[in-house]
Amino acid sequence: MTQIIDTHPHVISPDTRKYPLSPIGGKQSKWSATHSITHDELIAAMDEAGIAKAGIVRASTAYGYDNSYLADSVAAHPDRFTGVFAVDVLAPDAVEKIKYWQSRSLTGLRLFTAGSTMAGQAGWLDDPRTHAMWAYAVETSLPVCVQMRPPGIPQLAEVLEQFPQATIVIDHLARSVFDDGPPFRLAAGLWALARFPNVNLKLTLRNLDAAAQGQSSIGAFLEKLLSTYGADRIAWGSNYPAAEKPLTELVQRARDALAPLDAQDRDKILSGTALRLYPALAL
Repeated sequence: MTQIIDTHPHVISPDTRKYPLSPIGGKQSKWSATHSITHDELIAAMDEAGIAKAGIVRASTAYGYDNSYLADSVAAHPDRFTGVFAVDVLAPDAVEKIKYWQSRSLTGLRLFTAGSTMAGQAGWLDDPRTHAMWAYAVETSLPVCVQMRPPGIPQLAEVLEQFPQATIVIDHLARSVFDDGPPFRLAAGLWALARFPNVNLKLTLRNLDAAAQGQSSIGAFLEKLLSTYGADRIAWGSNYPAAEKPLTELVQRARDALAPLDAQDRDKILSGTALRLYPALAL
């Protein structure tokens, strides 16, 4: 059976004294306020669901730029986890902060430019103040996850024109819309980013649900996705517990959707791409 690596779970500690809440934008998301899950609980859920390892994504709408619980979670289970952290990339000391969290065994950076607690797409993605961060990310092969919406795609394209070697992972396929069906013109911005060979996509339940709406079907959507990016640039992520479904169900939904693909492509999406992006998970 295909090994499964989850590139998008979260952990939330119930201990708010040791790990204070400080959400980006000052507003905590509903899911993080109602779904605390410790790293030990995540391990138990992974074991039940058949997930070997995970790249935990720091919950921006709970902890902001404090990655302490994420780092402690990775330290508690170094054989199962790596971590994707966040810093204020507009701050003058952004690179130093990145180096600090890397020293605590976190291996991916995340930029939170849109989400459930933000009314629109932030405009700072291509701000010149981020250039030092992008240069450092290229120099150190640091993968950068971007949580964004389609209006931010031109900004990301501008960044990639200047830093074409940057390794990008787009969370939730930028929440693109697919309900118009083939050839999926409403997601034209997402398809256009495929011209940058270092752009990777994170496929989640949000996308599978979106692909089953309107004139679309999951089969047609996956055909377009794989023909545009290739399976080796796509990684599965659960978005657990924000997806508000049991991890076992999230895994099964992914397996069901990917079942028509050939085994090699399934393996890439469920584990191979994750291992390439986060080599620490192969150790």
